[in-house]
Amino acid sequence: MAQQAGVPPGTDPTKPSAARIYNYLLGGKDNYAVDRAAADKVLAVAPDQRRLARANRAFAIRAVRVLAEAGLRQFIDLGTGFPTSPSVHEVARRSDPSARVIYVDYDPIVHTHNTALLAGDDHVASVQADIRQPEAILDHPDVSRLIDFDRPVGVLCVAVLHLVSDAEDPAGIIARFRARLCPGSYLVLSQFASESDQEAMVELRAVAAGTPVETYFRPQDQILRFFDGFEFLEPGLTSVQEWRQDTITAPTRLKIAGAVGRIP
Repeated sequence: MAQQAGVPPGTDPTKPSAARIYNYLLGGKDNYAVDRAAADKVLAVAPDQRRLARANRAFAIRAVRVLAEAGLRQFIDLGTGFPTSPSVHEVARRSDPSARVIYVDYDPIVHTHNTALLAGDDHVASVQADIRQPEAILDHPDVSRLIDFDRPVGVLCVAVLHLVSDAEDPAGIIARFRARLCPGSYLVLSQFASESDQEAMVELRAVAAGTPVETYFRPQDQILRFFDGFEFLEPGLTSVQEWRQDTITAPTRLKIAGAVGRIP
């Protein structure tokens, strides 16, 4: 298939992308008709999905703020998606302007946008890589340049692992990242939970089946295993709407569970 004008190499505009669907749900414009169509099918049965996407993003930002205020100065954001303000580095730099951040995403359009946005910033970099290959990320030249693994690092894995099948060993992927982290490092993670409304969950699975955004819902006990080797920050594993959130919000049909853990 010939590459369309204006479409980065490696991008197939006929197949939905998790990053572009998320961008659409957040109200962004960096998406194609196929992404909007896939998202609209889910919105038809779970019209509060936009609210859940915003809640998931807000969870990530609250977690970064908590860690930055605790003194963390290095972050690796896996599956970062399209630039959204406030970004991880913007939040981290409110505590320390020297904070360093690596943004990682497999989507070539995301990489192109982030690279352009971050041009000229020596303490932030965009890396195009797949979370399923941790060593390719951890040993990337930009990661080696910016991240000192002898000091605490915060790894963000927000709404990413539900795109990784059990056969691809998501717990093993997290363990390989954890093995490179020193004590005092953190994991920020969220994942679609199988405690979701069954009709909405079936619809999302049907929409995503056989596509690059095939989605895997997981029960609480399986999500807890992702945090082996970490100690939970309060309140532990909970819905992303509830993690350190004072405002009570209405529940959503689909559920995303989130938590933050620290290596003791």
